[in-house]
Amino acid sequence: MGVHLVTGAGSGIGAAVAALFTARGQELWLLARDEVRARELRARFPRSRTLVADLAVPGAIRARLEGQALPGRLDSLLHVAGVAESGRVGELSAQTWQETLAVNLIAPAELTGLLLPALREGRGHVVFVNSGAGMHAPPRLSAYAASKFGLKALAESLRAEEYEHGVRVTTVYPGETDTPMQVRLHEQFGLPYAPEAHMSPASVAAAVVTALDLPRDVTMSDLMLRPGC
Repeated sequence: MGVHLVTGAGSGIGAAVAALFTARGQELWLLARDEVRARELRARFPRSRTLVADLAVPGAIRARLEGQALPGRLDSLLHVAGVAESGRVGELSAQTWQETLAVNLIAPAELTGLLLPALREGRGHVVFVNSGAGMHAPPRLSAYAASKFGLKALAESLRAEEYEHGVRVTTVYPGETDTPMQVRLHEQFGLPYAPEAHMSPASVAAAVVTALDLPRDVTMSDLMLRPGC
């Protein structure tokens, strides 16, 4: 049985990934920002175990998690949680930049570093769910895109560093996906929203698991996903 830890399992792609692992009978660990969200996740995924730490406060993650029972080995760590705020460069506050970088970049780095012993033990796989904005920065999403460009760099360095330990690293770049974040961004941009024009979270989750299921002698380093016809 595989052991997997997922962030962002409360909705969207993270919830779809957690549902897929649950259907496959895998051991599932879910990160929640507080005890209320942890109870909600356990109610939704009754066989899961939860850890509590707020990604918005990455400096406190290690202290919070070291006081909790952690998995001794991991087959995968999936960074799915993320935040996005729109605004032109001249409009965004320092606080928005700090909050975006904290959740989307610094917290994944801190969490990965903390769980590296378990990943090495399981010769595990780290998956960073990035974004099309991590390859091409659109207008009015500079903070989000910068955090995702940084996440790409984190993944590439981690892959090179952990190759000798058998830890694989994959970055997934989903295009527009039918998630609450996408709905909110369309509202902020004043654009009409058509769910059928977007990928489903379940489809993205299936692609993520495909990368995890590859034989050990191959790594899918980057996976680009776009809505189909």
